[in-house]
Amino acid sequence: MANHKSALKRSRQSNKRNARNTLIKSAAKTEVKKAVKAIAEAANKEAALQALVTAERALKKAASKGAIPKKRASRKTARLAQMAQARF
Repeated sequence: MANHKSALKRSRQSNKRNARNTLIKSAAKTEVKKAVKAIAEAANKEAALQALVTAERALKKAASKGAIPKKRASRKTARLAQMAQARF
């Protein structure tokens, strides 16, 4: 554990950022999983596309907050769109 005042502050900040990033990343992963499931199992196109839009929004939000890199969010969005296009 840190002993200096500045090191203690950095530790607090790091823990706070880690908790926030974990929450944002987890929410984005959940939306991606829902989208993949919706694309694979959907009988109608509308439900799958709605899940795709929600997942894209979650990924962009995570990237804008700095929880994940912007290129990773872009890549995951493109792969989801490609999967949906191949399915429908």
